[in-house]
Amino acid sequence: MRRLVLTTFTSVDGVMQSPGAPDEDRSGGFEMGGWLVPYVDASTAAFAVEWIQQAGGILLGRRSYEMLASYWPHVTDPADPVAGKLNALPKYVASTTLTSADWHNSSLLGGDVVAEVAKLKELPGDELQVHGSGGLAHTLIDNDLVDEYRLLYFPVHLGTGKKLFRDGATAAALRLVSTSTTSTGVIIATYQPAGPVQTGSYALDQ
Repeated sequence: MRRLVLTTFTSVDGVMQSPGAPDEDRSGGFEMGGWLVPYVDASTAAFAVEWIQQAGGILLGRRSYEMLASYWPHVTDPADPVAGKLNALPKYVASTTLTSADWHNSSLLGGDVVAEVAKLKELPGDELQVHGSGGLAHTLIDNDLVDEYRLLYFPVHLGTGKKLFRDGATAAALRLVSTSTTSTGVIIATYQPAGPVQTGSYALDQ
């Protein structure tokens, strides 16, 4: 059985929408796309290379799949560690609108995404990684399918936009596994699920 690992770029107020370019996702009138670009440095890129080498498969929603598929197949430098890995890995696409997935080694999941992902997790191999894919991430979180979160918190708050942990999401506790900081102030934190939320009170006993 392999772990499902969700990697997400997020602002400090939890927004994950359109991090890499202005036109990635303007839905809802979002006008601040590309907010992570000024904070990317060599250590951020090094983490990306390290993580992708641990992948045995990539799980994507439609929008993220189309964005990656429009770029990475055209990066043909055999020395590029990310392109070589991404282009070769099995890629599973959760979409109800796509009729084909033409990027090498890509396949569409069936209609019941939760059941299909559960089957993929039962297969042997390295990590099943989710990158971006906000709508898919919400489904995975709500159905307790995520084994690890790798969250990169960028030092910016946006005030609006789609969030990884949306209002109404299933509540759960997390355990911090590791943390580091880049030269530009990006906090890279790895969490694993830790059961239900525990509550308490500082109120004085009566």
